[in-house]
Amino acid sequence: MLIELRVESYAVIDRAAVRLGPGLNVLSGETGAGKSIIVGALSLLLGERASSDAVRTGAERAVVEGVFDVSANPAVRALLEEQGIVLEDELLIVRREVAAEGRNRAWVNGSPGTVGLLGELGAHLADLHGQHEHQTLLRAEEQRQILDAFAGATELAGQVAAAHAEVAAAAARLAELDRRRREAEQRADYLRFQAGEIEAAGIRADEEAELAAEAARLEHASELAEAAERLHQELYAGERAMVGRLAELRRLAERLAHIDASLAPSAEAMEGAYFALQEVGRSMGDYANGVEHDPGRLDTLRRRQDLLFRLKAKYGPDLSDVIETGSRARAELDLIDRAGFERRELEAALAAARERHNAAAVELSAARTAAARKLEEAVGALLPRLGMEGGTFAAALRGLPEPGPHGAEGVELRVALNRGLEPRPLARVASGGELSRVMLALKTVLARVDRVPTLVFDEIDAGIGGRVAHRVAETLAEVARHHQVFVITHLAQLAARADHHHLVEKREREGSTLTSVTELTGPERVRELARMLGGDPESAASLEHARELLEGAPERVG
Repeated sequence: MLIELRVESYAVIDRAAVRLGPGLNVLSGETGAGKSIIVGALSLLLGERASSDAVRTGAERAVVEGVFDVSANPAVRALLEEQGIVLEDELLIVRREVAAEGRNRAWVNGSPGTVGLLGELGAHLADLHGQHEHQTLLRAEEQRQILDAFAGATELAGQVAAAHAEVAAAAARLAELDRRRREAEQRADYLRFQAGEIEAAGIRADEEAELAAEAARLEHASELAEAAERLHQELYAGERAMVGRLAELRRLAERLAHIDASLAPSAEAMEGAYFALQEVGRSMGDYANGVEHDPGRLDTLRRRQDLLFRLKAKYGPDLSDVIETGSRARAELDLIDRAGFERRELEAALAAARERHNAAAVELSAARTAAARKLEEAVGALLPRLGMEGGTFAAALRGLPEPGPHGAEGVELRVALNRGLEPRPLARVASGGELSRVMLALKTVLARVDRVPTLVFDEIDAGIGGRVAHRVAETLAEVARHHQVFVITHLAQLAARADHHHLVEKREREGSTLTSVTELTGPERVRELARMLGGDPESAASLEHARELLEGAPERVG
């Protein structure tokens, strides 16, 4: 619900604030006072195109700001959450600035926003009917959703969309399988070569280090054997081996420790050194005897290293990459072999998904067909009441070549305003006033299912009066029981029904013409109704007539 609209330096408005409430809100005033400018400012907030011509002469920028209560508007709350915009106290504050040099900016709850975002929010905040473009009921998607809501088939429409998504997903999986299979078949010879070459090599990811270590031992076999034998002799086996000399020193250290116990740690260390050196000497002898002198084995290792190097150059850079390449090649080849089985499974899944989608679409079509006839009758019955005696209304269902995400048909709302003419799409109805009244008839029928909280009607009273004016007023009051309604009007019959009545006036100030907006109560409201009735707003008769009209209106919301 729109709580307040603030306008600054917009067209002929210097500064104005319109506070709106629940129920029926009316804006009246002399012709040319600027009533439609207020609606134009609101449409700007809701994402309509901006022009620097809207900036008041002499001002740097025009500013329009709206405060909305969105506590009962889950669609707006979800959109704000998606955009990461914080909502405080259930209030949405939208601000738009249009600079005289053409630049315009927007904010949503203090965060910079785009005109596109304003348009998305606006679709859930208000419907503008009249000379402005922001009319959600002219959109095919909105017309389809309205018929589904009227039919009580919104959940069923969601099931159709979900079933279609399953069909699309199953078809995509099948197409992907076919694509991969075609690619694999085109590359089959190369894949077989890859897989065969890599598998024949029998690669292990860690074998490079092992090969390098073994090759180093074979390449330096003589050096290793000679050095190990010398250590064996010097430490353990030779006539003057260090182990023999260390044995004598060990015994000397033990005698000293018997005499002076403080030398026991040194004796123990000497003993440890003796046994350690003895073990090293013996192991060097074993190692020297075991050193392998095998030029053939070294040649084999070198060939293996060359093979791994070539494979890494082709499929690397590492052996793990080579192994992975072989695995992928084998998997693609396996795909050719098992693709037939997988394809049969995917085809079965696709057929089942299509069957579910078609069944849901058939059920939705039946619900739409029944609801379309009821909607046509209900709206058609209201058109004469709203001044369109020969008018007819149609909810046309256009069959699609095949069921899609929104069912098996498109929905188009059509109207003929004169007897004998074929109903045409709503968007092609020429008169703003007539279009507004058609929209009013629709809103009356759809009041309980329509999700847009605020309805704005401009020009709805164009060309009507008398009994039709009373009926339009009654109809608007009825819709205002379920929505916030904001109407620009010249009709006193309509203004008398208002829960909140605002007057737009032009005033001269310091040589400039400015527009102001004032909420009317008490005598001021009676005087405005008298003016709207066409009499002298100061005459007793006109004022009495206005009071009678006001007192005769049913009890209002506020």
